Amino acid sequence: MDRDQFFIKVVSPTLFTVALFAIWEIACRVFSIPLTILPAPSLIVDALWEFRDPIISNSWVTLWTTLLGFAFATIFGLLLGIAVGWHKAIYAGIYPLLVGFNSVPKVAVVPVLILWFGLGEIPAVITAFLISFFPIVVNVATGLATTEPELEDVLRALGASKLDIMRKVGIPRSLPYFFGSLKVAITLAFVGAVVSETVGANAGIGKLMLDAQASFQVQIVFAGLLVLAVLGIILYAFTAIIEQRFTGWAFRGQNR
Repeated sequence: MDRDQFFIKVVSPTLFTVALFAIWEIACRVFSIPLTILPAPSLIVDALWEFRDPIISNSWVTLWTTLLGFAFATIFGLLLGIAVGWHKAIYAGIYPLLVGFNSVPKVAVVPVLILWFGLGEIPAVITAFLISFFPIVVNVATGLATTEPELEDVLRALGASKLDIMRKVGIPRSLPYFFGSLKVAITLAFVGAVVSETVGANAGIGKLMLDAQASFQVQIVFAGLLVLAVLGIILYAFTAIIEQRFTGWAFRGQNR
């Protein structure tokens, strides 16, 4: 990483974040914003330290339920995306059903999951899975379905079968779509897990924030939001690193 890239990827986001929190702190002090409306960053940091034990324990619950749901979504989304993108008839038949399923608000599904599986981590895992697998399916199917017909004709003329075209051209070509969808899906998985925890759970950041809201401890609510943001950034960055490792060829023109 050269100096310009280091400034763009590290220094610039850090400076912007520090400036944002500084403005936030100054605004809360100058305008005397009540704690119950918007706590200052310093109070949020104090809450992070004071309640570090419950925050850490609940963060682990949210993290592993999110990652488990995301893992299921990745596997299922990849397989279903390949199946949908395998043939245009399958794409046309299944895609509307996927759109209809994704249009159902997942918060409306959580009470049904709690009714089936009870309170706990299972509804959070399933909700994280349900809300994050759709972009993976769509992007993988789109990457496969948009393979140039001329390229397929040339490969068939050379004796390649449909499976050969899929393995050697279609799947590698759809990798940028796949990893792009993973970066979206990991953040959606957090949304699904936390939504389920706020509706009904025994532990998790969502449950912690709900309890803090009921007792008007707004600084803990914002501390939970900050923890979720940090976890989301870390997992997003990790996914982006893997994307660069496997699909760096797709972005080589942007790195010049």
